[in-house]
Amino acid sequence: MSPASSQTLRVDLGDRSYDIVIGSGLLAGCGEVIRAVSRGKRAFIVTDDNVAPHYLDIVRTSLEQAGMRVDHAIMPAGEQAKSWDNLGRLLDAMLAVRSERKTMVVALGGGVIGDLAGFAASILLRGVDFVQVPTTLLSQVDSSVGGKTGINVTQGKNLVGTFYQPRLVLADTAVLRTLPVREVLAGYAEVAKYGLIDDPDLWDWLESGGGAAIARLDEQALQRAILASCTAKARVVASDERESGVRALLNLGHTFGHALEAEGGYGGPLLHGEAVAVGMVMAFDLSVAMGLCPPADAARVRAHLAAVGLPVVPPQVNGQPMNAERLLAHMASDKKVSDGKVTFVLAHGIGQSILCRDVDPPQVLQVLQQAVTVPT
Repeated sequence: MSPASSQTLRVDLGDRSYDIVIGSGLLAGCGEVIRAVSRGKRAFIVTDDNVAPHYLDIVRTSLEQAGMRVDHAIMPAGEQAKSWDNLGRLLDAMLAVRSERKTMVVALGGGVIGDLAGFAASILLRGVDFVQVPTTLLSQVDSSVGGKTGINVTQGKNLVGTFYQPRLVLADTAVLRTLPVREVLAGYAEVAKYGLIDDPDLWDWLESGGGAAIARLDEQALQRAILASCTAKARVVASDERESGVRALLNLGHTFGHALEAEGGYGGPLLHGEAVAVGMVMAFDLSVAMGLCPPADAARVRAHLAAVGLPVVPPQVNGQPMNAERLLAHMASDKKVSDGKVTFVLAHGIGQSILCRDVDPPQVLQVLQQAVTVPT
């Protein structure tokens, strides 16, 4: 059973609805919770070589105690794991143990493992169930919820994948204490994103000390941030599961951020959340340049993200500034391109994000050029 202090949030998607359970110390009892949503008595854990030494045995033991047969695969850690080769390796491992359609895939790890395991589950035997057991702040507040799965390809990040909802999300805040500070801050960028999209009260709390409390892993602050983020995402996903409209607002900072990741190389100088932080700063800078947003709001975004320890300008690569023209070219390969136009998430102010397709490329290029020439 999950601890009494846990909180449960429902993602309302009709017959594909599922719970998000948030609390400290959930892993030890995860077996019976997962067994309750499983159609069979087999589980296949997918994790990585960073997470496995800490939590694989705990989750395996709990599942076995709940009466499940358990197999597993340990994938390489890092964004590079989201590749065709690793997807093939994972599917081969699943098939080698004769996984069945009632086998439950357990994604035990951060966003990379969630994306990779979820994609594999969506295509194995034409689709098997999976649950998310996110072990990073970023995955607990964002990537484990909503059903986006996928891998990276040469042309860009997450360009191959599926919308495939989990049966359950278990967010155990206790596991965050094994994370490096940098990983915690990368996850914090996604929390800040929800405040910037449409929750100015959340942003005010983060600015006034909530952000610092999250960074030091204060339990009350963590649970508040995870619940607020998941509530916001669950509401949006329920209304626009396949990102045909309002769900695109969740990509604030991501169009710029994905371009930075592609240019720097996956596993390069920026973690995903760091790229999103820089991307949000540039999105607000572009909003100011287009006359949409007060400069003071853009300054607040930059100042707060920098104050908690996140990057706010693109890093250099091999001692050289990133190339603005190449960054713009990466954006042209973004998933959100429609009729040749990139959809940008911009803002009228903090908590007032908007979708904008009529953006002048030279104006975007100017913002990029200014960003890459700022000293890091």
